[in-house]
Amino acid sequence: MKKFFLYYLPYYKNYKLKIFYALIGIILVASGSAGLAYIIKPLLDKVFIAKDTEMLYIVPVLLILVQTAQGVGKYIQVYYVSYIGQDIIRITRDKLLGHILTLDIAFFQKKHGGELISRITNDIGRIQSAVSDQIAGFIREILTIVGLIGVVIYQSAELAFYGLIVMPLAVYPILKLAKKMKKLSFRSQESASDITSHLSETFNNLEIIKANGTEKLEIDKFIIHNKNFFNINVKSVKTAELLSPIMEFIGAVAAAIVIIYGGTEVINGELTAGSFMSFIAALFMLYTPLKRISGIYSKLQDAVAAHERVISLYDIKSEILTGNLDFPKNIESINIKDVSLNYGDLKALIDINLTAQKGEKVALVGDSGGGKSSLINLLIRFYDTESGEILFNNLKLKDINIKSLRENISVVTQRVYIFNDTVASNVAYGYEIDEERVKSALKQAHALEFVSSMENGIYTKLDEFGTNLSGGQRQRIAIARALYKNPQVLILDEATSALDNESESIISEVIDEVSKDRITFVIAHRLSTIKNADKIAVFKKGKIVCIGNEESLVKDCKEYQRLYNLANL
Repeated sequence: MKKFFLYYLPYYKNYKLKIFYALIGIILVASGSAGLAYIIKPLLDKVFIAKDTEMLYIVPVLLILVQTAQGVGKYIQVYYVSYIGQDIIRITRDKLLGHILTLDIAFFQKKHGGELISRITNDIGRIQSAVSDQIAGFIREILTIVGLIGVVIYQSAELAFYGLIVMPLAVYPILKLAKKMKKLSFRSQESASDITSHLSETFNNLEIIKANGTEKLEIDKFIIHNKNFFNINVKSVKTAELLSPIMEFIGAVAAAIVIIYGGTEVINGELTAGSFMSFIAALFMLYTPLKRISGIYSKLQDAVAAHERVISLYDIKSEILTGNLDFPKNIESINIKDVSLNYGDLKALIDINLTAQKGEKVALVGDSGGGKSSLINLLIRFYDTESGEILFNNLKLKDINIKSLRENISVVTQRVYIFNDTVASNVAYGYEIDEERVKSALKQAHALEFVSSMENGIYTKLDEFGTNLSGGQRQRIAIARALYKNPQVLILDEATSALDNESESIISEVIDEVSKDRITFVIAHRLSTIKNADKIAVFKKGKIVCIGNEESLVKDCKEYQRLYNLANL
């Protein structure tokens, strides 16, 4: 708990004036509670017993003032406390997403996207009430308790002893239940993460679910996750609500003791009826904030559990560290020397040697799992080599600033990524929109014609995942995006896989055109798309078994002959 508050304490320095206003509101609320308890004494003693006409008018005025102060105080407190809490959570969400996006690709391949969404939304949402409402509530209830204890002691110090002596008895069950609540909260958040992950997976794979008629299968999986979430939350309610009867019992015991001793003093004339009733009112009012504090403490365990899940992400650091050098302004060659790569125990690449010169189009071919995409992942530093090195001109890849590296390399993957935004924003993604550059890139990708026919041209908004486009159209938008930033290195990973034969032929010509002044790598299963490649590297089980042009490989490379014959069946 202490670590939790120490972590968020620095955030509050930006809200000094708002905290001051919130404290005024809290003090008004707490003072109002104590004032209401005290007013009972003059109401009984002066008005009802002494029949003081003047006090008959003064007491209602005091009541109005106290209640008004409480109402205004609560409004001030709630507004400023909510503002502070919402803003801290906004900053926390920004910070967490910023950190997550710095992590390596390997992290995202191990973590489910739905779980990360749950951490950013659900877990941080649970922290919000702790850093705002619950802290303010805790302070308010403490001040209320102090004020009411003051009234209790002022009315009768002896009765105060009997009334308050049982309070420490409440500490043990509160701490015991709070510990259990923290465990249940952690499990609840894990279960909520499972639900979010399953929903994310379901909606992302809706087409395959519909195509296979597996709706019931997915519903059944969801029912299990949802039922588990329900069971944990019911246990949480059951545990949290145990505090209420415990506190009620302790309060009733204290009140019973006070009634016996206080009633005796009133009968003996040692205490006025007004003082006694004021004391009783304050005592009963006192156990309300005590119950609230116990409830707040229990709820804080939920926030602490969420905080621990969030903090665990900050403990994960990127293993791929950026270099300090800028990417060469004029790339002449890429040299891959004795490079190996492992994915855990799997050897993805073994002693790869390959050279690419400016203006060359280098094709990478081979069976799936041969290592083609793994080599591309190394070039853009999604992973680092186990051994060997990659040189851009004479600069080692690991010495180049990652941002600079990726600004000069464009990648078109087999899986096309389309954002729920305009065509122009998709093409110029990450850069300012220049209409002429957008149109030029679309024209190069042979996409300008179909984009121009859309209702709003390049400012037509695309659906999520580009569902209002055909597969070939999505692919060409992706190619246009790659060309927009005029990269020195262009990587096309099965970039024509979604195109029909006519479109494939067009894009193949485009690839030939745009490869003249840059280094281009093309991964292809369809050998017809790389027949004009300057160099073809044939991959098999993580190794390059042959390198040459198509003519020499058809003549001398058995592995390429096999691939060639399969392609022409």
